[in-house]
Amino acid sequence: MEAVQIVSGTGVPLRRSDVDTDQIIPSDWLKRVERTGFDKGLFSEWRDDRNFVLNDERYSEAVVLVAGPNFGTGSSREHAVWAIQQYGFGAVVSPRFADIFRNNCTKNGLVPVQVSDEVGAALLDAVEADPDLVITVDVAALTLEAPDAGISCSFPLEPSTRERFLEGLDDIGISLRHEADIEGYETTRPVWLPTTA
Repeated sequence: MEAVQIVSGTGVPLRRSDVDTDQIIPSDWLKRVERTGFDKGLFSEWRDDRNFVLNDERYSEAVVLVAGPNFGTGSSREHAVWAIQQYGFGAVVSPRFADIFRNNCTKNGLVPVQVSDEVGAALLDAVEADPDLVITVDVAALTLEAPDAGISCSFPLEPSTRERFLEGLDDIGISLRHEADIEGYETTRPVWLPTTA
């Protein structure tokens, strides 16, 4: 995974609550064998409505998805995170995330920015009023700022998760940090123990 320190740019106001993973990426898209092309399936059923916010050209360059509360509920599917990332988003802002979705975000490099209900509502209002509003998510400082709208707040992230983002470490990358220890153990490991080779 690539390191993420700052996500800065415009946002898309998704004024919907309780958005589940099947709405984010419908189950038809889960049949794909490769891990690319999921951006076309992002909210695909909603995108059939020409008035859906992702069809609004004013938000076409957005990098922050600003959602209502309780985002990412439903079944666990990394495909939901992949679809959001491949569409061009680097962060999702919501007053509440489903635990499994949040965990999938942190393991794939999509920053879940949890804010208060008040900040979430104010940010949705601000992005709807000004599609050019710049939102900055700073993972190092754990802050979200939209200065032109007078919005500034901190957001929670476990220290180990913050380090994962800043250093670009997925689960394999974290394991490889101990490669010398693993190799050292393997050279002294009794030959009678089972192996995977």
